[in-house]
Amino acid sequence: MRIKCSFTCEELPRSYRTMFVSLIKKSLETSNENYFKQLYFYQDKANKRTKNFTFSVRLKDYELIEDQFKVNGQVDLFISSPDQEWMIYFYNGLLKLNRFEYRQFCLTKQSVYMLKEPDVTRTYLLCKTMSPIYIKDKNGQALSPYDQSYANEFLYISDLTLTNYRGVGLQSSLRFVPIEMKKNIIKEPITKFQEQTQKPYLLIEGYKGTFLLEGHPEDLRDLYQLGVGFRRSSGWGMLEVIDR
Repeated sequence: MRIKCSFTCEELPRSYRTMFVSLIKKSLETSNENYFKQLYFYQDKANKRTKNFTFSVRLKDYELIEDQFKVNGQVDLFISSPDQEWMIYFYNGLLKLNRFEYRQFCLTKQSVYMLKEPDVTRTYLLCKTMSPIYIKDKNGQALSPYDQSYANEFLYISDLTLTNYRGVGLQSSLRFVPIEMKKNIIKEPITKFQEQTQKPYLLIEGYKGTFLLEGHPEDLRDLYQLGVGFRRSSGWGMLEVIDR
């Protein structure tokens, strides 16, 4: 399932992904508080278990001034998940939120509707990123799609993502073939990093562009809906199918 929600606003923070994570949490909490708490908390601590969704944000007309985007046009939020329960709670909560405030920033909702999704039946997908893909090695170092170890780490996180969602990992080998991928450095205000380094942002290296995925059709379908790579529920790894 895939949803598009359009907003108007005057300004957004440079690290706007954090703002939209807060919007998603607020929508879930508004719809079903118990479900929200089970998803994000465990024994009064943050639940670090991976979440079954991904998202991306598209700004149509903007200007970046220091650490803020001056927005002159519409802001679109795209949400994707194969988890129908999660999507229903999110959708119902979002319908109730006409305005969302985050610090000094404000989003005014304009429209919400479901998007048509491709019917994935083949063993390959030609994809384009809607948000950067972040892959790291066992030491936490970001990898380029052209690094030798990228394919193995992509395989690892894809298998884990599917296992956490459906209880079963990859049904067959998964192959990632970069076609045209470019580096994209994102500033993220990670609290733990700020406390340890006294720096305002962690720089995260992701990659955007086009690539080919080859694998079992059910794996491809679920990964298309879940997103790929690390930090999916923080606005990374959302895909758009160009050809199937």
